[in-house]
Amino acid sequence: MDRYRFILSGGGTGGHIYPAVAIANELKRRYPDAEFLFVGAKDKMEMEKVPQAGYEIKGLWISGIQRKLTLKNLMFPFKLISSLLEARKIVKQFKPHVAIGTGGFASGPLLKMAESSGIPCVLQEQNSFAGITNKLLAGKAEKICVAYDGMERFFPKEKIIKTGNPIRTDLVDVKAGKQEAATFFGLNVDKKIILVLGGSLGARRINQLIEKELGFFEEKGLQILWQCGKLYYEEYKKYDSDSVKVLAFVNRMDLAYAAADVIISRAGAGSVSELCLVGKPVIFIPSPNVAEDHQTQNAKALVAQDAAIMLRESELDAEFEHSFSDLIGSEGNKKKLGKNIKKMAMPKATEHIVDEIEKLLK
Repeated sequence: MDRYRFILSGGGTGGHIYPAVAIANELKRRYPDAEFLFVGAKDKMEMEKVPQAGYEIKGLWISGIQRKLTLKNLMFPFKLISSLLEARKIVKQFKPHVAIGTGGFASGPLLKMAESSGIPCVLQEQNSFAGITNKLLAGKAEKICVAYDGMERFFPKEKIIKTGNPIRTDLVDVKAGKQEAATFFGLNVDKKIILVLGGSLGARRINQLIEKELGFFEEKGLQILWQCGKLYYEEYKKYDSDSVKVLAFVNRMDLAYAAADVIISRAGAGSVSELCLVGKPVIFIPSPNVAEDHQTQNAKALVAQDAAIMLRESELDAEFEHSFSDLIGSEGNKKKLGKNIKKMAMPKATEHIVDEIEKLLK
């Protein structure tokens, strides 16, 4: 048998890139001699992140369609034709045994050309509301690995396998106790700690909320571990104090999760999957500025199972203090949310996805 060759594509955001890298890592663990090639969009973050993870990547001249009429949209047909031709050339040269797509527009041309060359394709959809690229590719894919129930709304039922989302288990392998975690961040273990996460770049509306509510948190005797994001650190670092720790980025997420009593977070697919594994009470504030409003759909899927609280950005001024007080003041409420969200964890997702890919090799 030749050495196996795997081609992977997914990008535009970390939510598409990190699952693809996690799948590649598991395949590499099982097949150390395998060859890997990633395909992404030339000007997107995958061109930096994938080589950092140790894999070769080729770029396509492709971008998504803007929601309003722009010059970029007029270029789209030319970019699409260019990308399809380049993808066909890449597939022909690399001769993959399986093609794997994790969403994002770059995966469209690559998987389209792979499937038209007779190469079995596996899709991985992270969100509870499927992305347009995966919906377009679903008809010809062999298998579609999903993280939520009800995905037959978007995909052929017989192709769907519920595996969960690949996650970075090192981030959520919470071995530390609260004492060690609180000490690491310079916080008092005897006081409740609220962990605020807006993603690595930060979330403006969440930062504005935390700034506005600092007095409210102080009145309740709470401590804040606030990842404001690197775009906003200069603006908010002035609030750093004994009880408020302002960080551009959290390098030890395992300790941050261990320290937290309550977590306030965006609802991207990767974050939701990690937080299910952590099993702490969460208030989700979904970003309204993402395709198909999928963060709201992700959060709603947990709220339906009584596993989290969701507040829309438009509700924060009127609802936040009331909802937060109800949660922080009730041990029973916190335990219930933590227990229910933990039930939704799928810690073996990456292994299960790779099990499905392996079946196509045989």
